[in-house]
This record gives sequence, C-alpha cells and structure tokens, in this order.
Amino acid sequence: MQAFTTINSIATPLDRANIDTDAIIPKQFLKSIKRSGFGPNLFDEWRYLDHGEVGMDNSKRPLNPDFVLNNPKYAGAKILLARENFGCGSSREHAPWALEDFGFKAIIAPSFADIFYNNCFKNGILPIILNHDIVDDLFAYEGEIVVDLEGQSVTTTARTYPFEVDPERKRRLLNGLDDIALTLQYKNDIHHFEVEYFKQHPWL
Repeated sequence: MQAFTTINSIATPLDRANIDTDAIIPKQFLKSIKRSGFGPNLFDEWRYLDHGEVGMDNSKRPLNPDFVLNNPKYAGAKILLARENFGCGSSREHAPWALEDFGFKAIIAPSFADIFYNNCFKNGILPIILNHDIVDDLFAYEGEIVVDLEGQSVTTTARTYPFEVDPERKRRLLNGLDDIALTLQYKNDIHHFEVEYFKQHPWL
C-alpha cells in the first residue's frame, strides 16, 4: 500500500445518498481477489448504458453522458464527494479496491457505513466525515481542494475545515501500512518465536 500524501485535486461531486457497495462495484465483478483491475467497472450500472459483465471491453461500451464520472471536467480527480451513508450494504472489500483502482484517494461525506469506512483505511483511502453544511459548501465549490492528512484538514480557497481521524489509522495511512505490512514489521520477532517454538516441540 502506498503512503498517503497531501492531495491537491478537484472533487468529483456524486450527489446521492445511501450509495451501497453493489452500486460501487456490482456483484458480477467480485470473482477476482487481486485487488486491482476493478476501476473500469466502478459504478458500472450508472456509468454505462448497457449491462456489464466480466471480460467485456469497456472501451467499446456506451457511456452514460449524464453520469458525473463520465464528465471530462472531473478526469483525474482524486477526491470523491458524496452524501450520507456512503458504502452501505454488503461488506465487500472490492468496493474500496474499485475506488482506489480508479484513482480516488479520499472520500468526503457526512457519514459512512461502518464496515466500508474501516475497509477504506485498510486499502489506502482516506474517508473524511464532515457535517452536512460543510459538504453542501463543497458541492457548491468548483475549485481545487487540498486534503492534508498530517494536518487533518480540508482546504478550499476560502476556508479550512478540520476533520477527525483515529491516530493509529492516520499513522498507518501516512506510512503505507496495510495489515500485511503491519505484521511484517514484526517479522524478526515472529521468526524468533518460530525457532524457539520448534525447539520446544521438535515432533511438530
């Protein structure tokens, strides 16, 4: 997992509440467990005008011109702006995989589903909770936004909005530590334990 750095980007405004994980990445795309390759099917049912299936050439599929991700104005945006209860529904980890693979590094919303919120941190995405009034202001704002995890702030040209984040989760994001990398920090201790354990239990 890459270390999280300060983001300078416009935000893609997805003005919908209660976006569930099946909308983020539909069930037919859950066969792979590689973590990568899900970006082209992010919000598949809203993004394309036909029905998507695994193995289709997405470059040849008809795009929905009214869906915000297809607006060239937001090409390359690293911040997703949404409404309350983002990531509700089933607990599929493929949802943050798809968002990260597409290029989003931070999501700003008034609230998130708990499991999705936790999965974001495990996969290098920063979910930021800001109150409804601030989110309304950001939806009305069209300029670049700065997301500073170290300083725990979201800044526009007019204002700076602080946000809260768990210190340990913050540390892991800043250092690019997923669960595997976190465990590998203790690989010498693990190796020492294994050696001593097999000395005491040579029959294993």
